[in-house]
Amino acid sequence: MDFIFEVLPNTRKYLKDVLENNSLEDLNKIPQGFNNNIIWNVAHLIVSQQILVYKLSGLPLMVSDEFVEKYRKGSKPEAPVTPSEVEEIKGLLFTPIQKTQEDYFKGVFKEYQEYMVVTTGNTLKNVEDALQFTAFHEGLHIGYIMALLRAIKI
Repeated sequence: MDFIFEVLPNTRKYLKDVLENNSLEDLNKIPQGFNNNIIWNVAHLIVSQQILVYKLSGLPLMVSDEFVEKYRKGSKPEAPVTPSEVEEIKGLLFTPIQKTQEDYFKGVFKEYQEYMVVTTGNTLKNVEDALQFTAFHEGLHIGYIMALLRAIKI
């Protein structure tokens, strides 16, 4: 699991750079042919990690129910995010990953409710599966974010 805990902070660094190097307008823009925006994708990754790792382990999340509802799978941007919301999202990039690593090595994750990922057909059976899938999922969304960046810069 050491490699996963090396990869996840690196993907989050990339996401932080995207947030810091693009305007609020660009973060909120939904280009033609897309159904969400950059900031939604970043927040969605935070929520997904929390659900896949903590909720399915029967543990409390580090984000609010409102935040989960706004960025969970199947949601979409309903309104532009504000500068303070961007700061909140930036603030949630690293702490949950650091806490997950600490909790993992402390043995906090004892139970896991199996979850079948519909899009890939994989069943997550334990927290290790969830962490590996999280890294894969973040890679997918980084690719989507790269496509959004190209689309908004045209």
